[in-house]
Parts: sequence; structure tokens; C-alpha cells
Amino acid sequence: MQLNYFNRPYFENGAISKLSEVLIAQQINNPLICTDPGLSSVGMTDKIKDLISSDFSSSFFEETPANPTEEAVMNALKVYKDNNCDGVVGFGGGSSMDLAKAVALMANHDGDLMDYSVNEGGYGKITETIPMVAIPTTAGTGSEVSVGSLIVMNDGRKLIFASPHLMPNAAICDPELTIGLPPVLTAGAGMDALTHCIEAILSPINDPPAEAVGIDGIEKIIKEESLIRAYKDGQDKDARWSMMMASTEGAMAFSKGLGAVHSMSHAAGANQVLRLHHGTLNAVILPSVLRFNQNYVGNKYSRILRAMGKNQSIDLANEIEKLNEKIGMPNSLGEMGVTEDMIPELIAHAMTDPSNITTPKVPTLDEWEQLFLTAI
Repeated sequence: MQLNYFNRPYFENGAISKLSEVLIAQQINNPLICTDPGLSSVGMTDKIKDLISSDFSSSFFEETPANPTEEAVMNALKVYKDNNCDGVVGFGGGSSMDLAKAVALMANHDGDLMDYSVNEGGYGKITETIPMVAIPTTAGTGSEVSVGSLIVMNDGRKLIFASPHLMPNAAICDPELTIGLPPVLTAGAGMDALTHCIEAILSPINDPPAEAVGIDGIEKIIKEESLIRAYKDGQDKDARWSMMMASTEGAMAFSKGLGAVHSMSHAAGANQVLRLHHGTLNAVILPSVLRFNQNYVGNKYSRILRAMGKNQSIDLANEIEKLNEKIGMPNSLGEMGVTEDMIPELIAHAMTDPSNITTPKVPTLDEWEQLFLTAI
């Protein structure tokens, strides 16, 4: 199946076999493949090496951290330049794909990486990057079809980089790559996809097609029970297919924006001591923000509950908490190591996050504090 949205995703079981074909189509002869130590340790990097034709000269950067850092981007960029690469492949979860996007950006842009962040007014500075291909191995971020990248900077801030030029030129979405993903990663990634769908729908931006895509993603995740099925049985191919599609749909939907869940998650995820999983943070924070937004979104909660196959009169936040419990998510940020003394720094980060542009109601300083206290 070939989907057409903004870039070209090759979406089917076994799609990874098309890697050489995709590289040729993108005129990439010497790719830098960005991945992480976990995938390397289980032999996934070797699989990529075996699939790439000997006609290509490939280089690898296998040290992508769980939350990609500016330092890692610069290290990968050095590998890119030292080996005269002409394209980038992000192979892994959202971290590897986000790092690959940042490398593709800095490979032909001058100045410092920070200059191009949304936070620093860099959106309009980003022009065409080098060719880039994304290959997700989790079903959560949807980074393979999104215009954004998240990088933890040397100053400790987790910044957003966004531009149509950061969308990968092609994406290889092979649900079979997620077969056997551990339950905890399946759950966290799945809640990331669900949060993308929900926050996109709640965004006040009027974009019915994107909203409809988000509704379909929620149906796949909840109504079809794909997340619970994939969590319970890592070999369930149908569930894995639906979760990867929902992940891709989540990123398509959030072309209309995200919200305060992501502002808070980005703030907590910037902590390089805790190194918290982004999707798990979203899962834990989502109920608190849903309760905060309840009076500012019209009938959208009813529409989301209908997509979930639930009675429209029930409490949406409670339903998310029940789902979190079923898939082993933490009960609070406190369980994840976040403490009350961190709140001032978390608020300072969250208040400046660009996700606030499309949140239904921007919290006041006191409301940010209460949201973090409730989540902790």
C-alpha cells in the first residue's frame, strides 16, 4: 500500500526490503544511517547492512540517546562529513528519526543548531535539507511523516525544530519491524500515538481532514483494542499493523498542532539525569490536562469517546487512567522520579514550549504549577 500525504510512505509488512529501491529513488549513494545502541545490540543494524545493496557505501551512527542531544547530533554530523555522505536514514524510534532530521539540517546549513529552533525564531530559516529517509521501529512518534524534531540542547532545554523541509523525503513503514517489541515500549509508544491524536483533535485550529485522521487513529488504538492486543501479544501482526498506522495517523493529525500535554512532557523529558520516555510521560500527564481543558473544547470529548467506542457520558480522563493501568503505565510523574522541587524549572520550560500555541487554554503560572503538582 502506498499512502500519499506530505511525503511518500511505503506502508506494508516487509516494506523494509524496499530500502535500496528507496535510496535510489532519493538519489542517495552514500547514506549515514542513524540508529541507537539498543537496535544494534539485537542485530537490527546488521539486518539493515544485509538489505542494502553493495552498490551503496553506508556509514553508521549507532549512539543515538533516548532523548537525542545536540552533542549527539554534532557527533553524527562529523561521521556524515568524514565519510562524504550524501543522505541520511533515521532507523529506530522517534529519537533516531529526530536526530537524523537534525543531521540533515546541519549538513547544509551554517551556524549553530539552536539558531533553527522554533523557540529561537528559526522556522523560516530552514531551507531544503539533504535527502532523508525514515524507518520507524516503534509505533508511537509518527516522526516519519512529521515536520518536527525534538533535541535536548547543551543548555538543557528540549527544543522543537519544525519546517516542511524537515519532513523525510520518504518513509518505510514496516509493521513487522515492531514484532516482539517489549510490552513497556509498546505501551509507551502507543500512548504517544494516542496523545497525538487526542491533542490534535482538541487543537482549536480548523482542519477537518487532519481531525478525521486523528479520529481514525483513536478508533484503531482503542475501539479495535490494537494497543492492548499488541501489549499482551508482541507477535500479533494485525495489532502491530494497526498501531503503526495509528502512529503515522497521529503525526498526520498533529499538523493542526498539539497542546499542554506535550509542553509538560517536553519539559520533563529535558532532564538528562532521569532520561524519561516521551510517550510514557504523555500517558501520565494526559489525564490531568484533559480535566483542565474540559470546559474549553466544546463537544470534542464526546467525539473522542465515540471514536473509542465508549459511552459519550463517561469521564474521558478517567478512561485514560484505566487504560494506563491496563498497560502498566506509571501512576504519576512522582513514580518516574519527578519531584516537587523540580516544578519551577519545569514550569519555565513548559511556558515557552511552542505546543502552547494550539492548546485549548494556555495555563496561567498558578495553573501550570497545579498541573504539575497533580501529575506528580
